[in-house]
Amino acid sequence: MKKIFVLDTNVLLHDPKSIFAFQEHEVVIPAVVLEEIDSKKRNADEIGRNARNVSRLLDGLREYGHLHSGVPLPQGGRLKVELNHRSFLKLQEMFGEITNDNRILAVALNYHLEEQEKEHPAAVVLVSKDVLVRVKADVLGLLTEDFLSDRTAEPDELYHGCSTVKVHPSVIDEFYSFRYLAVKPLHLPYELYPNEFVILKDEMGTGKSALLKVNKEGSRMEPLYMSNDAVWGISARNAQQRMALELLLNDDIPLVTITGKAGTGKTLLALAAGLMKVEDERKYKKLLIARPVVPMGKDIGYLPGEKEEKLRPWMQPIYDNLEYLFDVKKAGDIEKILMGLGSIQVEALTYIRGRSIPGQFIIIDEAQNLSRHEVKTIVSRVGEGSKIILMGDPEQIDHPYLDAASNGLSYVVERFKQEGISGHITLEKGERSMLAQQAADLL
Repeated sequence: MKKIFVLDTNVLLHDPKSIFAFQEHEVVIPAVVLEEIDSKKRNADEIGRNARNVSRLLDGLREYGHLHSGVPLPQGGRLKVELNHRSFLKLQEMFGEITNDNRILAVALNYHLEEQEKEHPAAVVLVSKDVLVRVKADVLGLLTEDFLSDRTAEPDELYHGCSTVKVHPSVIDEFYSFRYLAVKPLHLPYELYPNEFVILKDEMGTGKSALLKVNKEGSRMEPLYMSNDAVWGISARNAQQRMALELLLNDDIPLVTITGKAGTGKTLLALAAGLMKVEDERKYKKLLIARPVVPMGKDIGYLPGEKEEKLRPWMQPIYDNLEYLFDVKKAGDIEKILMGLGSIQVEALTYIRGRSIPGQFIIIDEAQNLSRHEVKTIVSRVGEGSKIILMGDPEQIDHPYLDAASNGLSYVVERFKQEGISGHITLEKGERSMLAQQAADLL
């Protein structure tokens, strides 16, 4: 049976193409949503860009009829801009204040009450990414959903980049004898992806094991490419960190994604690998480090000074790791070192649009705060001979419309897991300190 989906403003601002995601059902956009979108269209950020895209999409749909009467959608449904269901009388007893959220709720409620009078009523569903709006809708007896069509996978189903396989000890012996194992003869009940790491363990319960990596064709497992030597004074402290360094130092893998909780060593490992490739091996011309400017908590507002001075508070975590790697003793010395080298650039992602970046080792920190569009913009900037590392913690998101499964980092991990040009690993064990690990686990 067909349903009626009433869309909240945040759904359209999160994904302008969401109006095409409801198949044969009817999509309703309350008039107040258009007002809110109009107020955002002059913003210079992604919200403003999405608002302008929504405006263009709706304008294009006007060619097929009057929006207030309803126009057909490509998937078989209909889109309608609602003007006649804004009566607030039904909500006044519960929610007296006439806010934009309550006006959207009023549209959904009036549609619901109207449908209940029919012989075969259609289900009315309010779609919103605002948790409190969904709670209010539930109080009113309305069906409500989050917009989930942009989610790559459930958080606990996201690709980890490493599998543990229990095998007969003779299989492990075969690997050590021939230095490779074909994937097909193992008859695994699940697929192994290119550049995925595999830990073989003896199914008989002995301590025999082996660490391997699937080749880029996904046909066989091979030994790790790199040794476990220190990289700029940093050595892997656990198996996942060794896997991360394997991906970071392999020039045949131009896209690397690393996820993990705070303190697992993501930034430090990436910086150490980048310095080795740029300063020691001269494989890349420059080390470019960037992160999105998204505040945790209340925004600190405008900052004084030139661009470098404005960026310093946002980039401080990067400088902290660089000071550790360069063993800086005095405050301010790291700027002199970076200025002297000239091959290390730290900047905000704001300045990356429109650039082409060839021959560089690019590190994007806090990538979980990027949307799918933003991460596409960044990865598509990568020029010939460059390597890009996207890293972050999908559980620590400060963006209002993203979550662990819909953010840009998780999107790249899932979409590229079958590609031989990319590799991924999830770091699980914290190495910052015992306190940091306990905080990540308990808090």
